[in-house]
Amino acid sequence: MPPIFFEMQKLLILIALLLCFQSGFGQALPQVKMETSLGNIVVEADTIRAPLTAKKFLNLVKSGVMNNAIFYRVVRMDNQPSNKVKIEVIQGGLFRDEEIMKHKPIQHETTQTTGLRHFNGTISMARVEPGTASTEFFICIGPQPELDFGGKRNPDGQGFAAFGTVVSGIEVVKKIQQQKDQQQYLTEPVKIFRTEIITQ
Repeated sequence: MPPIFFEMQKLLILIALLLCFQSGFGQALPQVKMETSLGNIVVEADTIRAPLTAKKFLNLVKSGVMNNAIFYRVVRMDNQPSNKVKIEVIQGGLFRDEEIMKHKPIQHETTQTTGLRHFNGTISMARVEPGTASTEFFICIGPQPELDFGGKRNPDGQGFAAFGTVVSGIEVVKKIQQQKDQQQYLTEPVKIFRTEIITQ
């Protein structure tokens, strides 16, 4: 084949790559810093693969709702004796039902839809029924496949809506998990003094 053919092929590949980047592929994802009483945690919100859930969380941060929230629940292998399917997470948010109910829930984005999975450091929305998630979230300690779509932790099999990951402060997450609890609820909740978006 003539050399011009290969040059044209290279040019077309370059154009395709540029179009991918312009459409958001490879763009920097927003990060949120949580300043807690045990140290800082930085999470990256995947607004590309989980747009609905990630943007909901970012809006809560922007509006100041997550300032003065708490981490209040820790789940370890030793404190869930009645669960056949065990997980390891820490859970945070507004905690009180009267505060949670002030915020509109969002449609459930499953891991089957987003392609995200519950790995070590994954941040995900807590819920009761699908479509009830609003302000409460959890962070995984270790891989938690039973929280994905089709997992057995929740009987409905819909899993939970993963929307990002911890990029720094996983040691703080583990420290929170080891705090003293009573039936999974911390005897002294860990305060989230401030949350802020540190990259856009």
